[in-house]
Amino acid sequence: MGPLTVWGEGRGFRVVWLLEELGLAYRLRDVDLRPGADSDPAFLAVNPGGFIPALQDGETILVESIAILEYLLARYGRGSALAPAAEDESFALYQQFLHLGEAGLAGTMFFAAIPPRIAPDGQGDNWTSRWAATLFEGRRRLVARQLARAPYMAGDAFTAADISVTYALDFARRVGGVAMSADEAAYVARTSGRDGYRRAMRSCHATRGWVESLGEGPF
Repeated sequence: MGPLTVWGEGRGFRVVWLLEELGLAYRLRDVDLRPGADSDPAFLAVNPGGFIPALQDGETILVESIAILEYLLARYGRGSALAPAAEDESFALYQQFLHLGEAGLAGTMFFAAIPPRIAPDGQGDNWTSRWAATLFEGRRRLVARQLARAPYMAGDAFTAADISVTYALDFARRVGGVAMSADEAAYVARTSGRDGYRRAMRSCHATRGWVESLGEGPF
């Protein structure tokens, strides 16, 4: 069996970051969806849904970034502090924020920030996108409450939940123009200051190039 293959960046950055934290070998396969997924038959054979990321582990294929994180931790990260055990007192917080990072934060911000960029003239600012922004702000209050209590989402230690939430906060800031609070900015500085994050950013050429074009980095 060859190394794990990650198809696509975007939310695939979460996957690469976790792989770097776990010290696992992987191959990152670029997927450019701008001309349409139909232009990449090899990718469509892996994920006929035509969205990124996807993980290929031998004959096993997974999509959805959070499901991929859980799979990698269960199969290759047993005993790792990146995923508290079910009997650990931090497990509930870990689970909550692992999923909130996508379902509550990045997912809602996607529908708040992307339609104004790609919708036909006059259709970008609509009730649905404004409501999505409101949902994002509501879920964000959970992050604020946790950061008032502890340095990380599951408590005192960095976990995969922080990979999920950090990605979402950075997405909201870079794409949605959301201003981080002082606590959020300090939190993201802690998480993105990790060697695993920096290695992931160096590996994800498209992501790094985009971030550096915003005046951030170098990594």
